[in-house]
Amino acid sequence: MTAPLPIEVADTAPAGDAEPWQCVRAAVTPDDLPGRDLDKRELLELVSSIAADPARWRKHVAFDDDKRHYVSLHRDAHVDVWVLCWTPQNDTGWHDHDISSGAVAVAEGTLVEHNLAVGAPSMATEVPAGQVFCFGPEHIHRLTGRDAGSVSIHAYSPPLWRMGQYTVGRSGLLRRVSVSYADELRPLDDMI
Repeated sequence: MTAPLPIEVADTAPAGDAEPWQCVRAAVTPDDLPGRDLDKRELLELVSSIAADPARWRKHVAFDDDKRHYVSLHRDAHVDVWVLCWTPQNDTGWHDHDISSGAVAVAEGTLVEHNLAVGAPSMATEVPAGQVFCFGPEHIHRLTGRDAGSVSIHAYSPPLWRMGQYTVGRSGLLRRVSVSYADELRPLDDMI
């Protein structure tokens, strides 16, 4: 009997590996999509190219403290792209992206990516305008706006259909609820 292969587990949060989107070579752009699912690095290239072109997203920017404003910029069989607008009151709650990889480019302001940690406080990483990060489908996080007027570009492949939303009970018990990609993510009744 052979031993199982070890699973690689990252010790850093995806936002901790953020890089300047202006330095990303954008081989994948909205005008040159390959007609197949994209890997997380290709998604990073895509959101970088869109963030660098405000004409593609600026007209969709609006802010609301009670309900996060977001608009689909593109959706096909392989990828979907969104512009999301944030205030400090906006919070996605803990969630995953089911089978989809993703990338986030912060175009204006600052977002905070929170990563759930077992036996320790959650980790928070600020991602200022001009930075981009990517993640695989195994990633669980929550995003909040740090600054009023923050704007980010998000891309997912394959396109989102379902997501997992999590609650962390007072006892530390973690529960997942499956939600539609069209539902606004909000914190569920949990202890942070």
